[in-house]
Amino acid sequence: MKKDIHPKVNTHAVVKCACGNTFTTISTLDEIKVEICSLCHPFFTGTQKFVDIEGRIDKFEKKRQKAEAIKEKAKFVKAAKKKKKSTSETPAKSVKDILKSYTNEKEDPKENK
Repeated sequence: MKKDIHPKVNTHAVVKCACGNTFTTISTLDEIKVEICSLCHPFFTGTQKFVDIEGRIDKFEKKRQKAEAIKEKAKFVKAAKKKKKSTSETPAKSVKDILKSYTNEKEDPKENK
């Protein structure tokens, strides 16, 4: 067999939990950091603990608020466009009216102005 191919086993590896609990175990590492141990895990304690590792809920809330703000802005823009469109609409002239105004301008340009 080859010599020195297996890692060294540390019989006194320290495990540190985020709740402050520490205990020793056997590992190839000297120190292990964990977020949940048997003293703070909901299965063993019977209480529910909220764990948000990377701020996922905060990220989601920010995205949701941003989406709502964009939705509100879109409502205002749409209402403004609708209002502008309704106020700027003029009835379309018929061909007869256009020809009438054209012939009136030819005859007396000063009267129409």
